[in-house]
Amino acid sequence: MAPISAWSAQTWSLIVYVVAVIGLVALMLGLSWVLGGRDWGRAKNEPFESGVLGQGGARLRLSAKFYLVAMFFVIFDVEALFLYAWAVSLKEAGWAGFAEAFIFIFILTASLVYLWKIGALEWAPASRAKLAKERQAERPTPPSR
Repeated sequence: MAPISAWSAQTWSLIVYVVAVIGLVALMLGLSWVLGGRDWGRAKNEPFESGVLGQGGARLRLSAKFYLVAMFFVIFDVEALFLYAWAVSLKEAGWAGFAEAFIFIFILTASLVYLWKIGALEWAPASRAKLAKERQAERPTPPSR
């Protein structure tokens, strides 16, 4: 008995899988279009915030410190991920891997100390607080009557 096609069973299973996925996506989109609501009221386009009507604009100005701290968190979090991977492969890495990890941790620590020394981790650096105090002292006080 000759095979139906020269394609292997893996190719046919892939084709069946792709057709099933496309069919499932089409079915879900079609059902949502058929069963979905068509009512367009005034409140339909307003954002729903847990039953509370939104007030004011959505634009909130944040200090650049928030973004800096977020970036530092992401950077140091990714480095911690590298250290977990190194710890898992510690036996295979040997002494060379240990030396590389030591250098990596040293660079991490040095960068953290540098960020700490320049005040990048402080919300209100001392220099900014000092400048604010100097400006406060320079303001003339109104004479008392």
